[in-house]
Amino acid sequence: MALLDVSGVTLRYKTSSAVVTATEKVSFTVDKSDRFVLLGPSGCGKSTLLKAVGGYMIPSEGRMAIQGRDIVGPGADRMMIFQEFDQLLPWKTVLANVMFPLLTARKLPRKEAEVRARAYIEKVGLTRVVDAYPHTLSGGMKQRVAIARGMAMEPDILLMDEPFAALDALTRRTCQDELLQLWSETKFTVLFVTHSIAEAIRIGNRILLLSPHPGRVKAEVVDVDKVSNEDGSAGRLEKEIHDLLFAGEAVAH
Repeated sequence: MALLDVSGVTLRYKTSSAVVTATEKVSFTVDKSDRFVLLGPSGCGKSTLLKAVGGYMIPSEGRMAIQGRDIVGPGADRMMIFQEFDQLLPWKTVLANVMFPLLTARKLPRKEAEVRARAYIEKVGLTRVVDAYPHTLSGGMKQRVAIARGMAMEPDILLMDEPFAALDALTRRTCQDELLQLWSETKFTVLFVTHSIAEAIRIGNRILLLSPHPGRVKAEVVDVDKVSNEDGSAGRLEKEIHDLLFAGEAVAH
């Protein structure tokens, strides 16, 4: 059984003037320890899909299930990380921010929650600022706190919505490296949204390509982590993905 099963999912939402179809009959599965990337142009519904996996939207058609259980709302088995830097509580320290969902969900007693929070803060390299407040941190550091907070819950799947998009290029590369290092240590499962082909190749081992609005599956690319910059295969894959994304017809890869 796949960890996450998305089957024939159509997502619609209302605006003041119309009903918008964000995705149409999207299907994919995510296995345990996957670094699964949803890739497509702006407006293709990838972030909307992520919100639905998080339980914040109910599909108009189709089914979403995690470990065989229908997704009917948010849960501690899924933690979401956004690109905004203000997702931390400004009146709480780094430690208190990471502990907050553990205590709110009553997942651990306070002392155990603190031990776990400190362990994940150490994993993202922020022990020296454990007592600092968010306004004193850089954008990259805030994102690392958000990642520590999500991982401390030890969810079945970590949902990441363009978490590095607002960072400068050097910080973004550093955060990507740190995420991959964390993954190598714990093999957590991540569903990652991006509109950057290069970032998708760098982060993912599987990539689902979505068409422009409304989002439909154009292709799935597997074994992405086997390519490299050294032999030029990453560059070739980037061109191939670009061609697949902007081809006129849906294709299988």
